[in-house]
Amino acid sequence: MANSEFDTFNEGVLRGEINLDTGTVKCALVRGYTFSAAHKFVSDVTGAGGVLNGTSAALTGKTQTAGVFDADDTTLTAAASAVDHGLLVFQSSAPGGGADVAAAAQRLIGWYDTGTGLPIQPGTGVVAVQFDAGANRILKVG
Repeated sequence: MANSEFDTFNEGVLRGEINLDTGTVKCALVRGYTFSAAHKFVSDVTGAGGVLNGTSAALTGKTQTAGVFDADDTTLTAAASAVDHGLLVFQSSAPGGGADVAAAAQRLIGWYDTGTGLPIQPGTGVVAVQFDAGANRILKVG
């Protein structure tokens, strides 16, 4: 599978259900998941066999410029030493930000399993996540 945003991400932005500026955006290592553009919530990923193996804190330094979303690189802590992890980016809060909502309400943004350093092969402990420094950054809309 190639890197992609979820179709439901586009719907969520248009309906005001996802806000990359004010919402809390995080990333997680996921193994055992087969991408489906139709998935909408983090619970859809885990319901399809995906296992979350570490989640970042809220992304900082978020920017949205000329249709491109970016944020500072981050870290997360992998709880298990396992192979073939993709990186899931999702909004963990309501659109206005605040505390995390239930996984059944956390909105999916993008899935990344192809590229330099992907899939990720973590041991246990801290894993550095470096977002693309190219023109598309985390994602480019349009």
